[in-house]
Amino acid sequence: MESTFSSPAEVALQREAGAAGLLTPLADLDRVYELERVVGFVRDLGCQRVALQFPDRLLGDAGVVAARLEESTKSKMFILGDTAYGSCCVDVLGAEQAGAQALVHFGPACLSPPARPLPTAFVLGQRSVVLELCARAFEAQNPDPTAPVVLLSEPACAHALEALATLLRPRYLDLLVSSPALPLPVGSLNPEPEFLERFGRRFPLAPGRCLEEYGAFYVGGSGASPDPDLDPDLSRLLLGWAPGRPFSSCCPDTGRTQDEGARAGRLRARRRYLIERARDARVVGLLVGTLGVARHREALAHLRNLTQVAGKRSYVLALGRPTPPKLANFPEVDVFVLLACPLGALAPWPSGSFFRPVLAPCELEAACNPAWPPPGLAPYLTHYADLLPGSPFHVPLPPPESELWDTPDVSLITGELRPPPSWKPSNDSGCSALTLRPQLELAESSPAGECAKSPLLSELFPQILPTHLQFPPFAASFLSSRSWQGLQPQLGQTPVKGAVSGRRGIAIAYEDEGSS
Repeated sequence: MESTFSSPAEVALQREAGAAGLLTPLADLDRVYELERVVGFVRDLGCQRVALQFPDRLLGDAGVVAARLEESTKSKMFILGDTAYGSCCVDVLGAEQAGAQALVHFGPACLSPPARPLPTAFVLGQRSVVLELCARAFEAQNPDPTAPVVLLSEPACAHALEALATLLRPRYLDLLVSSPALPLPVGSLNPEPEFLERFGRRFPLAPGRCLEEYGAFYVGGSGASPDPDLDPDLSRLLLGWAPGRPFSSCCPDTGRTQDEGARAGRLRARRRYLIERARDARVVGLLVGTLGVARHREALAHLRNLTQVAGKRSYVLALGRPTPPKLANFPEVDVFVLLACPLGALAPWPSGSFFRPVLAPCELEAACNPAWPPPGLAPYLTHYADLLPGSPFHVPLPPPESELWDTPDVSLITGELRPPPSWKPSNDSGCSALTLRPQLELAESSPAGECAKSPLLSELFPQILPTHLQFPPFAASFLSSRSWQGLQPQLGQTPVKGAVSGRRGIAIAYEDEGSS
């Protein structure tokens, strides 16, 4: 049977395996992959073993690139092409398994700091940009020469932004050029401490200026057919940019421009819907989407404590790259939260493919923290590190006596009044202290007594008694309501029989079933 969550077995049997062919002409390899710069990087470090990380779409060039680098540097090269999660993150675990002393990352990158220090060089690519067409498109979208505008681009077009700014600066007075926030060499100091780092880019803001004052002109994408499923890099910019400022995009090949205001509004509306789904959820699945980005363990503990304070059950799932068949195995989970880098958390999913919605960590924070968002905060944060203590955007939970916990909350999806958190004692003196509990014959793996030992609850809410921390067994009640609850052992209720021969064959075609 073929459906959204499964595929016929013939597909796997008929799939052809093999390496992809060469994608880039041999004469252009040095320019496209910046081999001269990579050779200098390896020689300066004196590395004998270097890992080369390629995304899936560039694996056809990996063999030739590795051979040329080995010939030029006399160092051993290892090709990493089987990343368990997103290819935009630095695969420090794969590099360590190969014993590599440095890593060269090819293709689009999220530029997130790795979990372990490793000398890394990024080759973002150099896509051709028609400067004259882009300059005319910029002038058409920004007729006011005094309006503040930031030049943005996809990573492969970042090399052309300074040349484009040179054409525009004679007329435009307040023009800001962004650059990729590439990591600095190991042991070096930041020469530009006043640069603002956000969205994986550096912005050379003048003293007293803020990014919310600027509009945006984005160079990248394809003007052939506007795809509703945006690339995650542009989605990150549209969600985090100030809503009141203009945002337009330009195709670097044709100069075709598009106002992204309406598309940004649809993205924000979708995110607000997902926040409502998270507030209605009783069981949350936390998907581990990265093991190589810094502070991922701290972020996972933060999300678990956040769901616990909000009176929700959470389960941590390490499944590799999330797919609809994988997540369909957990029907008791109401929403999933993908803990990944900004590009991985905002990766475009096929519409309606997942059985349950997949959220970003920022949406869970907005759903479970009643103090979110604070005044003056950007409309959307795309990196989970911005939610952790130490970040300027971190919002601590309000104290238990705060009125924010008592604010009536009505679901915009079901229209029902949401109950207060389970630890919140009732203020109604006439209310009985007894609570009707369902008659269940199932045991929870994490009883209420363990909830009282939570370090977050014991530190933030010391005056709450453990009796108020009895969360309802959501997973157990869901299983008890199902018509089939699994095989029943029936110990001692069945007669003893001798062993007999079972069925022979494979699950798709047993010998006694015949051919159909």
